[in-house]
Amino acid sequence: MEFFNEAKVVQFKSHLDNYLVADDDEETVHQSGNSGASKKARWTVEFVEGNLHVIRLKGCNGKYFTTADVPFLLGINGKKVLQIVPATKQDISVEWEPIKERYKVKLRTK
Repeated sequence: MEFFNEAKVVQFKSHLDNYLVADDDEETVHQSGNSGASKKARWTVEFVEGNLHVIRLKGCNGKYFTTADVPFLLGINGKKVLQIVPATKQDISVEWEPIKERYKVKLRTK
């Protein structure tokens, strides 16, 4: 969690040097190799009140990063990710637990 203690805005870069980017349709998210300088690749970090180990990530359009209930790709363990406006402030679907693995971070959702 110490990765996010001082963070206000973050960018996520994959092991393939692709950035996590909010799409123009304000609904989907994708990876792009040349979007590091784009505001669409910046995610505002919000801490969940009462839980020091959980964060929310808000995109440039005010929507939050979340997972869908559909697989990302057939045969792959990950889920498709989207941008949404949560139904309530306590909506846990937009909450993420950062898990430190050496010098990298994985995000886990409930």
